[in-house]
Amino acid sequence: MAAAAFFASVVSVRAVLLLCVAAAASAQLSATFYDASCPRALATIRSAVTAAVRRDPRMGASLLRLFFHDCFVQASLRFFLLSVGCDGSVLLADTANFTGEQGSFPNKGSLRGFDVVDSIKAQVEAVCPRTVSCADILAVAARDAAVTLGGSPYTVLLGRRDSTTASLSLANSDLPSTTANLSDLITGFARKGLSTTDMVALSGAHTIGQAQCTNFRSRLYGESNNLNAAALRATCPQSGGDGNLAPMDPATPTAFDKAFFTGLIQQRGLLHSDQQLFSGGATDALVRAYASNGGTFRTDFAAAMVRMGSIGVLTGNQGQVRVACSRVNS
Repeated sequence: MAAAAFFASVVSVRAVLLLCVAAAASAQLSATFYDASCPRALATIRSAVTAAVRRDPRMGASLLRLFFHDCFVQASLRFFLLSVGCDGSVLLADTANFTGEQGSFPNKGSLRGFDVVDSIKAQVEAVCPRTVSCADILAVAARDAAVTLGGSPYTVLLGRRDSTTASLSLANSDLPSTTANLSDLITGFARKGLSTTDMVALSGAHTIGQAQCTNFRSRLYGESNNLNAAALRATCPQSGGDGNLAPMDPATPTAFDKAFFTGLIQQRGLLHSDQQLFSGGATDALVRAYASNGGTFRTDFAAAMVRMGSIGVLTGNQGQVRVACSRVNS
């Protein structure tokens, strides 16, 4: 067998195995997991998230991004061994003896919302000590953040446990790049057991997100596009201003709607990786469908969040329920 064909078959087998493991993990999660042990958990999280997003609408995108970056790191089959994904590992702060994921290239200086998660955790601990995991809090908070800004409600399956470790190297390698082409995006999501539809739907979270200048400078100055060049170049000069921010959906930056996909059809995707979703390839039809029907997008997004949230979870006696989300229990 040719090397390329062998590699493709291995990736395919890994994807199938990951889907099977994800299905098994999902079966261990339950929508009613805290009904007896902490019946006030979901209401406490929802109230805190709603207040945080109303204070700062950008926090909605930040909480979604935290959840995505938690689930995507380590949730893969490497040489047929599964390592965990939605485990709260992204919340672990560095210590003198431990380097976590927050300092990785995709995360450093851009992830935010840790203080909100810590506040929610403290409120939940006051109601039900040592009961609700940080991983579950993050999964629920991401859902509530999207709903607060106009997303469709969906049921979050619960019962995740928290990791006692994290991986800087996997955070650097596993998270999708803003310079990725369509084939890279499709392959990267498939390795996590997620479909192309999941990938496009999850990318729609960028309808409420912002991007740093360093991540869209090459598209702004080096690609043909219909971006508002004058305004964006003031925000993002050819040198300097790397951390300056611009909305990925300037039309309705704080509404969870279909405008992001309309912008892609108009060639106004801020990131190269986003515009790849509408670039004459296999995902064009799906982008058109979401642009014409926001309800379809929100429904597919909700389903994709449930699938992503079930990949590589720790359950039962695995891991721990951290008392503070930023550190492992002593």
